[in-house]
Amino acid sequence: MTATGEDHVTARGGPWWWARQRSAVFDVSLAVVSALECALEGVPFARDAGIPVPAGVVFGLLAGSVLLVRRRWPIAVVLVSIAITPAEMGFLMGVVGLYTLAAAELPRRIIASLAGMSLVGMLIVTFVKTRQDMSRGDLDIGDWFVPFAAITMSLGFTAPPVLLGLYVGARRRLMESLRERADSLERELQLLAERAEERAEWARNEERTRIAREMHDVVAHRVSLMVVHAAALQAVARKDPEKAVRNAALVGDMGRQALTELREMLGVLRSGGDGRRERAASVPLAAVGVAAAAAAAASRAADDEGPSLAEIEELVGQSAAAGMVVALSVEGDVRSYAPQVEQTAYRVVQEALTNVHKHAAGAKTYVRLAHRVSEIAMQVENEPPEEAASSARLPSGGNGLVGMKERVSALGGVFVSGPTDAGGFRVSAVIPAS
Repeated sequence: MTATGEDHVTARGGPWWWARQRSAVFDVSLAVVSALECALEGVPFARDAGIPVPAGVVFGLLAGSVLLVRRRWPIAVVLVSIAITPAEMGFLMGVVGLYTLAAAELPRRIIASLAGMSLVGMLIVTFVKTRQDMSRGDLDIGDWFVPFAAITMSLGFTAPPVLLGLYVGARRRLMESLRERADSLERELQLLAERAEERAEWARNEERTRIAREMHDVVAHRVSLMVVHAAALQAVARKDPEKAVRNAALVGDMGRQALTELREMLGVLRSGGDGRRERAASVPLAAVGVAAAAAAAASRAADDEGPSLAEIEELVGQSAAAGMVVALSVEGDVRSYAPQVEQTAYRVVQEALTNVHKHAAGAKTYVRLAHRVSEIAMQVENEPPEEAASSARLPSGGNGLVGMKERVSALGGVFVSGPTDAGGFRVSAVIPAS
């Protein structure tokens, strides 16, 4: 049985048109047997035709050796066998040729036509030969025996090889189809595995980005206020001990709040990461999507426990306690939103106030919230800082504005930031309510 496509190319190891060495040996053996048979049958043919016996033998050798090309040109083998049927030679070649023709990938009409020609040729030759034997007295049977023998012998030499060849050819094509389907399925599984790995890598990158954004939001604002209060504490420690005590208490409270938020975040990461590390070696690629969905669900659950709009006033108060001149205004009817919306709005205001502490210490700042029908808008704008205002010299990582824009865009909102005409800075965001 031969293979097709790439398998056929890699499996080819025989000479010329043979796919394997043993196929070539087998066909050569068949051709030798067929040539010897036709050579022996060429002796009586030469006597009946009145030609030299060596010529009949050579003719039989040449005709029988055609079986050597049965895999390459099966039609030629069958036509030669039909042509030498009147000479009563090439029975092996005829049987093998019909089998090879029926098993080959040829149109059914060609197979049927050549099989019919072989049947008719065998029928005529057998009919004539049997009638001649009866006329010579070699057979003493009724006239019914002539057509019976002709039909039986012609069908016996034609039908079995054709039917067997059709069966073998159909089975071969079925196996090739199954092999190709298996190869295609293997390629699809490999592609799915690569896509699953890409999705897992994307999920990991998204999770790392979210964790970095959360860490920045939690640490930057609290630590910035702590640094501002520490600077103020250093300035008033001797002049106003009572204010120094209040600033020290604020620094302690903010440090404890920062530690609490960090502890909660690390607890979520630890509880969600240990089990995944233990199962990392045994989880198949097919479960990557399920694991990613579970991680996303856990991430959303952790987000639901974050800050809300109700804490905006406290957030503004902390900045005011740190020495910032800040005013909060709220427009529209105050109502509750989805946890993700409230947390994003809170983080935008928080990061904007942190940037004011970093880059515009002492500048007057305005925080505006607008509750609209289908959205919530927020704006944090600061005036130009006074030249004499002292700065805490806080470092900037450059991720604050990027993180705010990512948060707002993830909810389908619009985020705009930039300097004002007066020399200040403005941060605006609009987030859909649903």
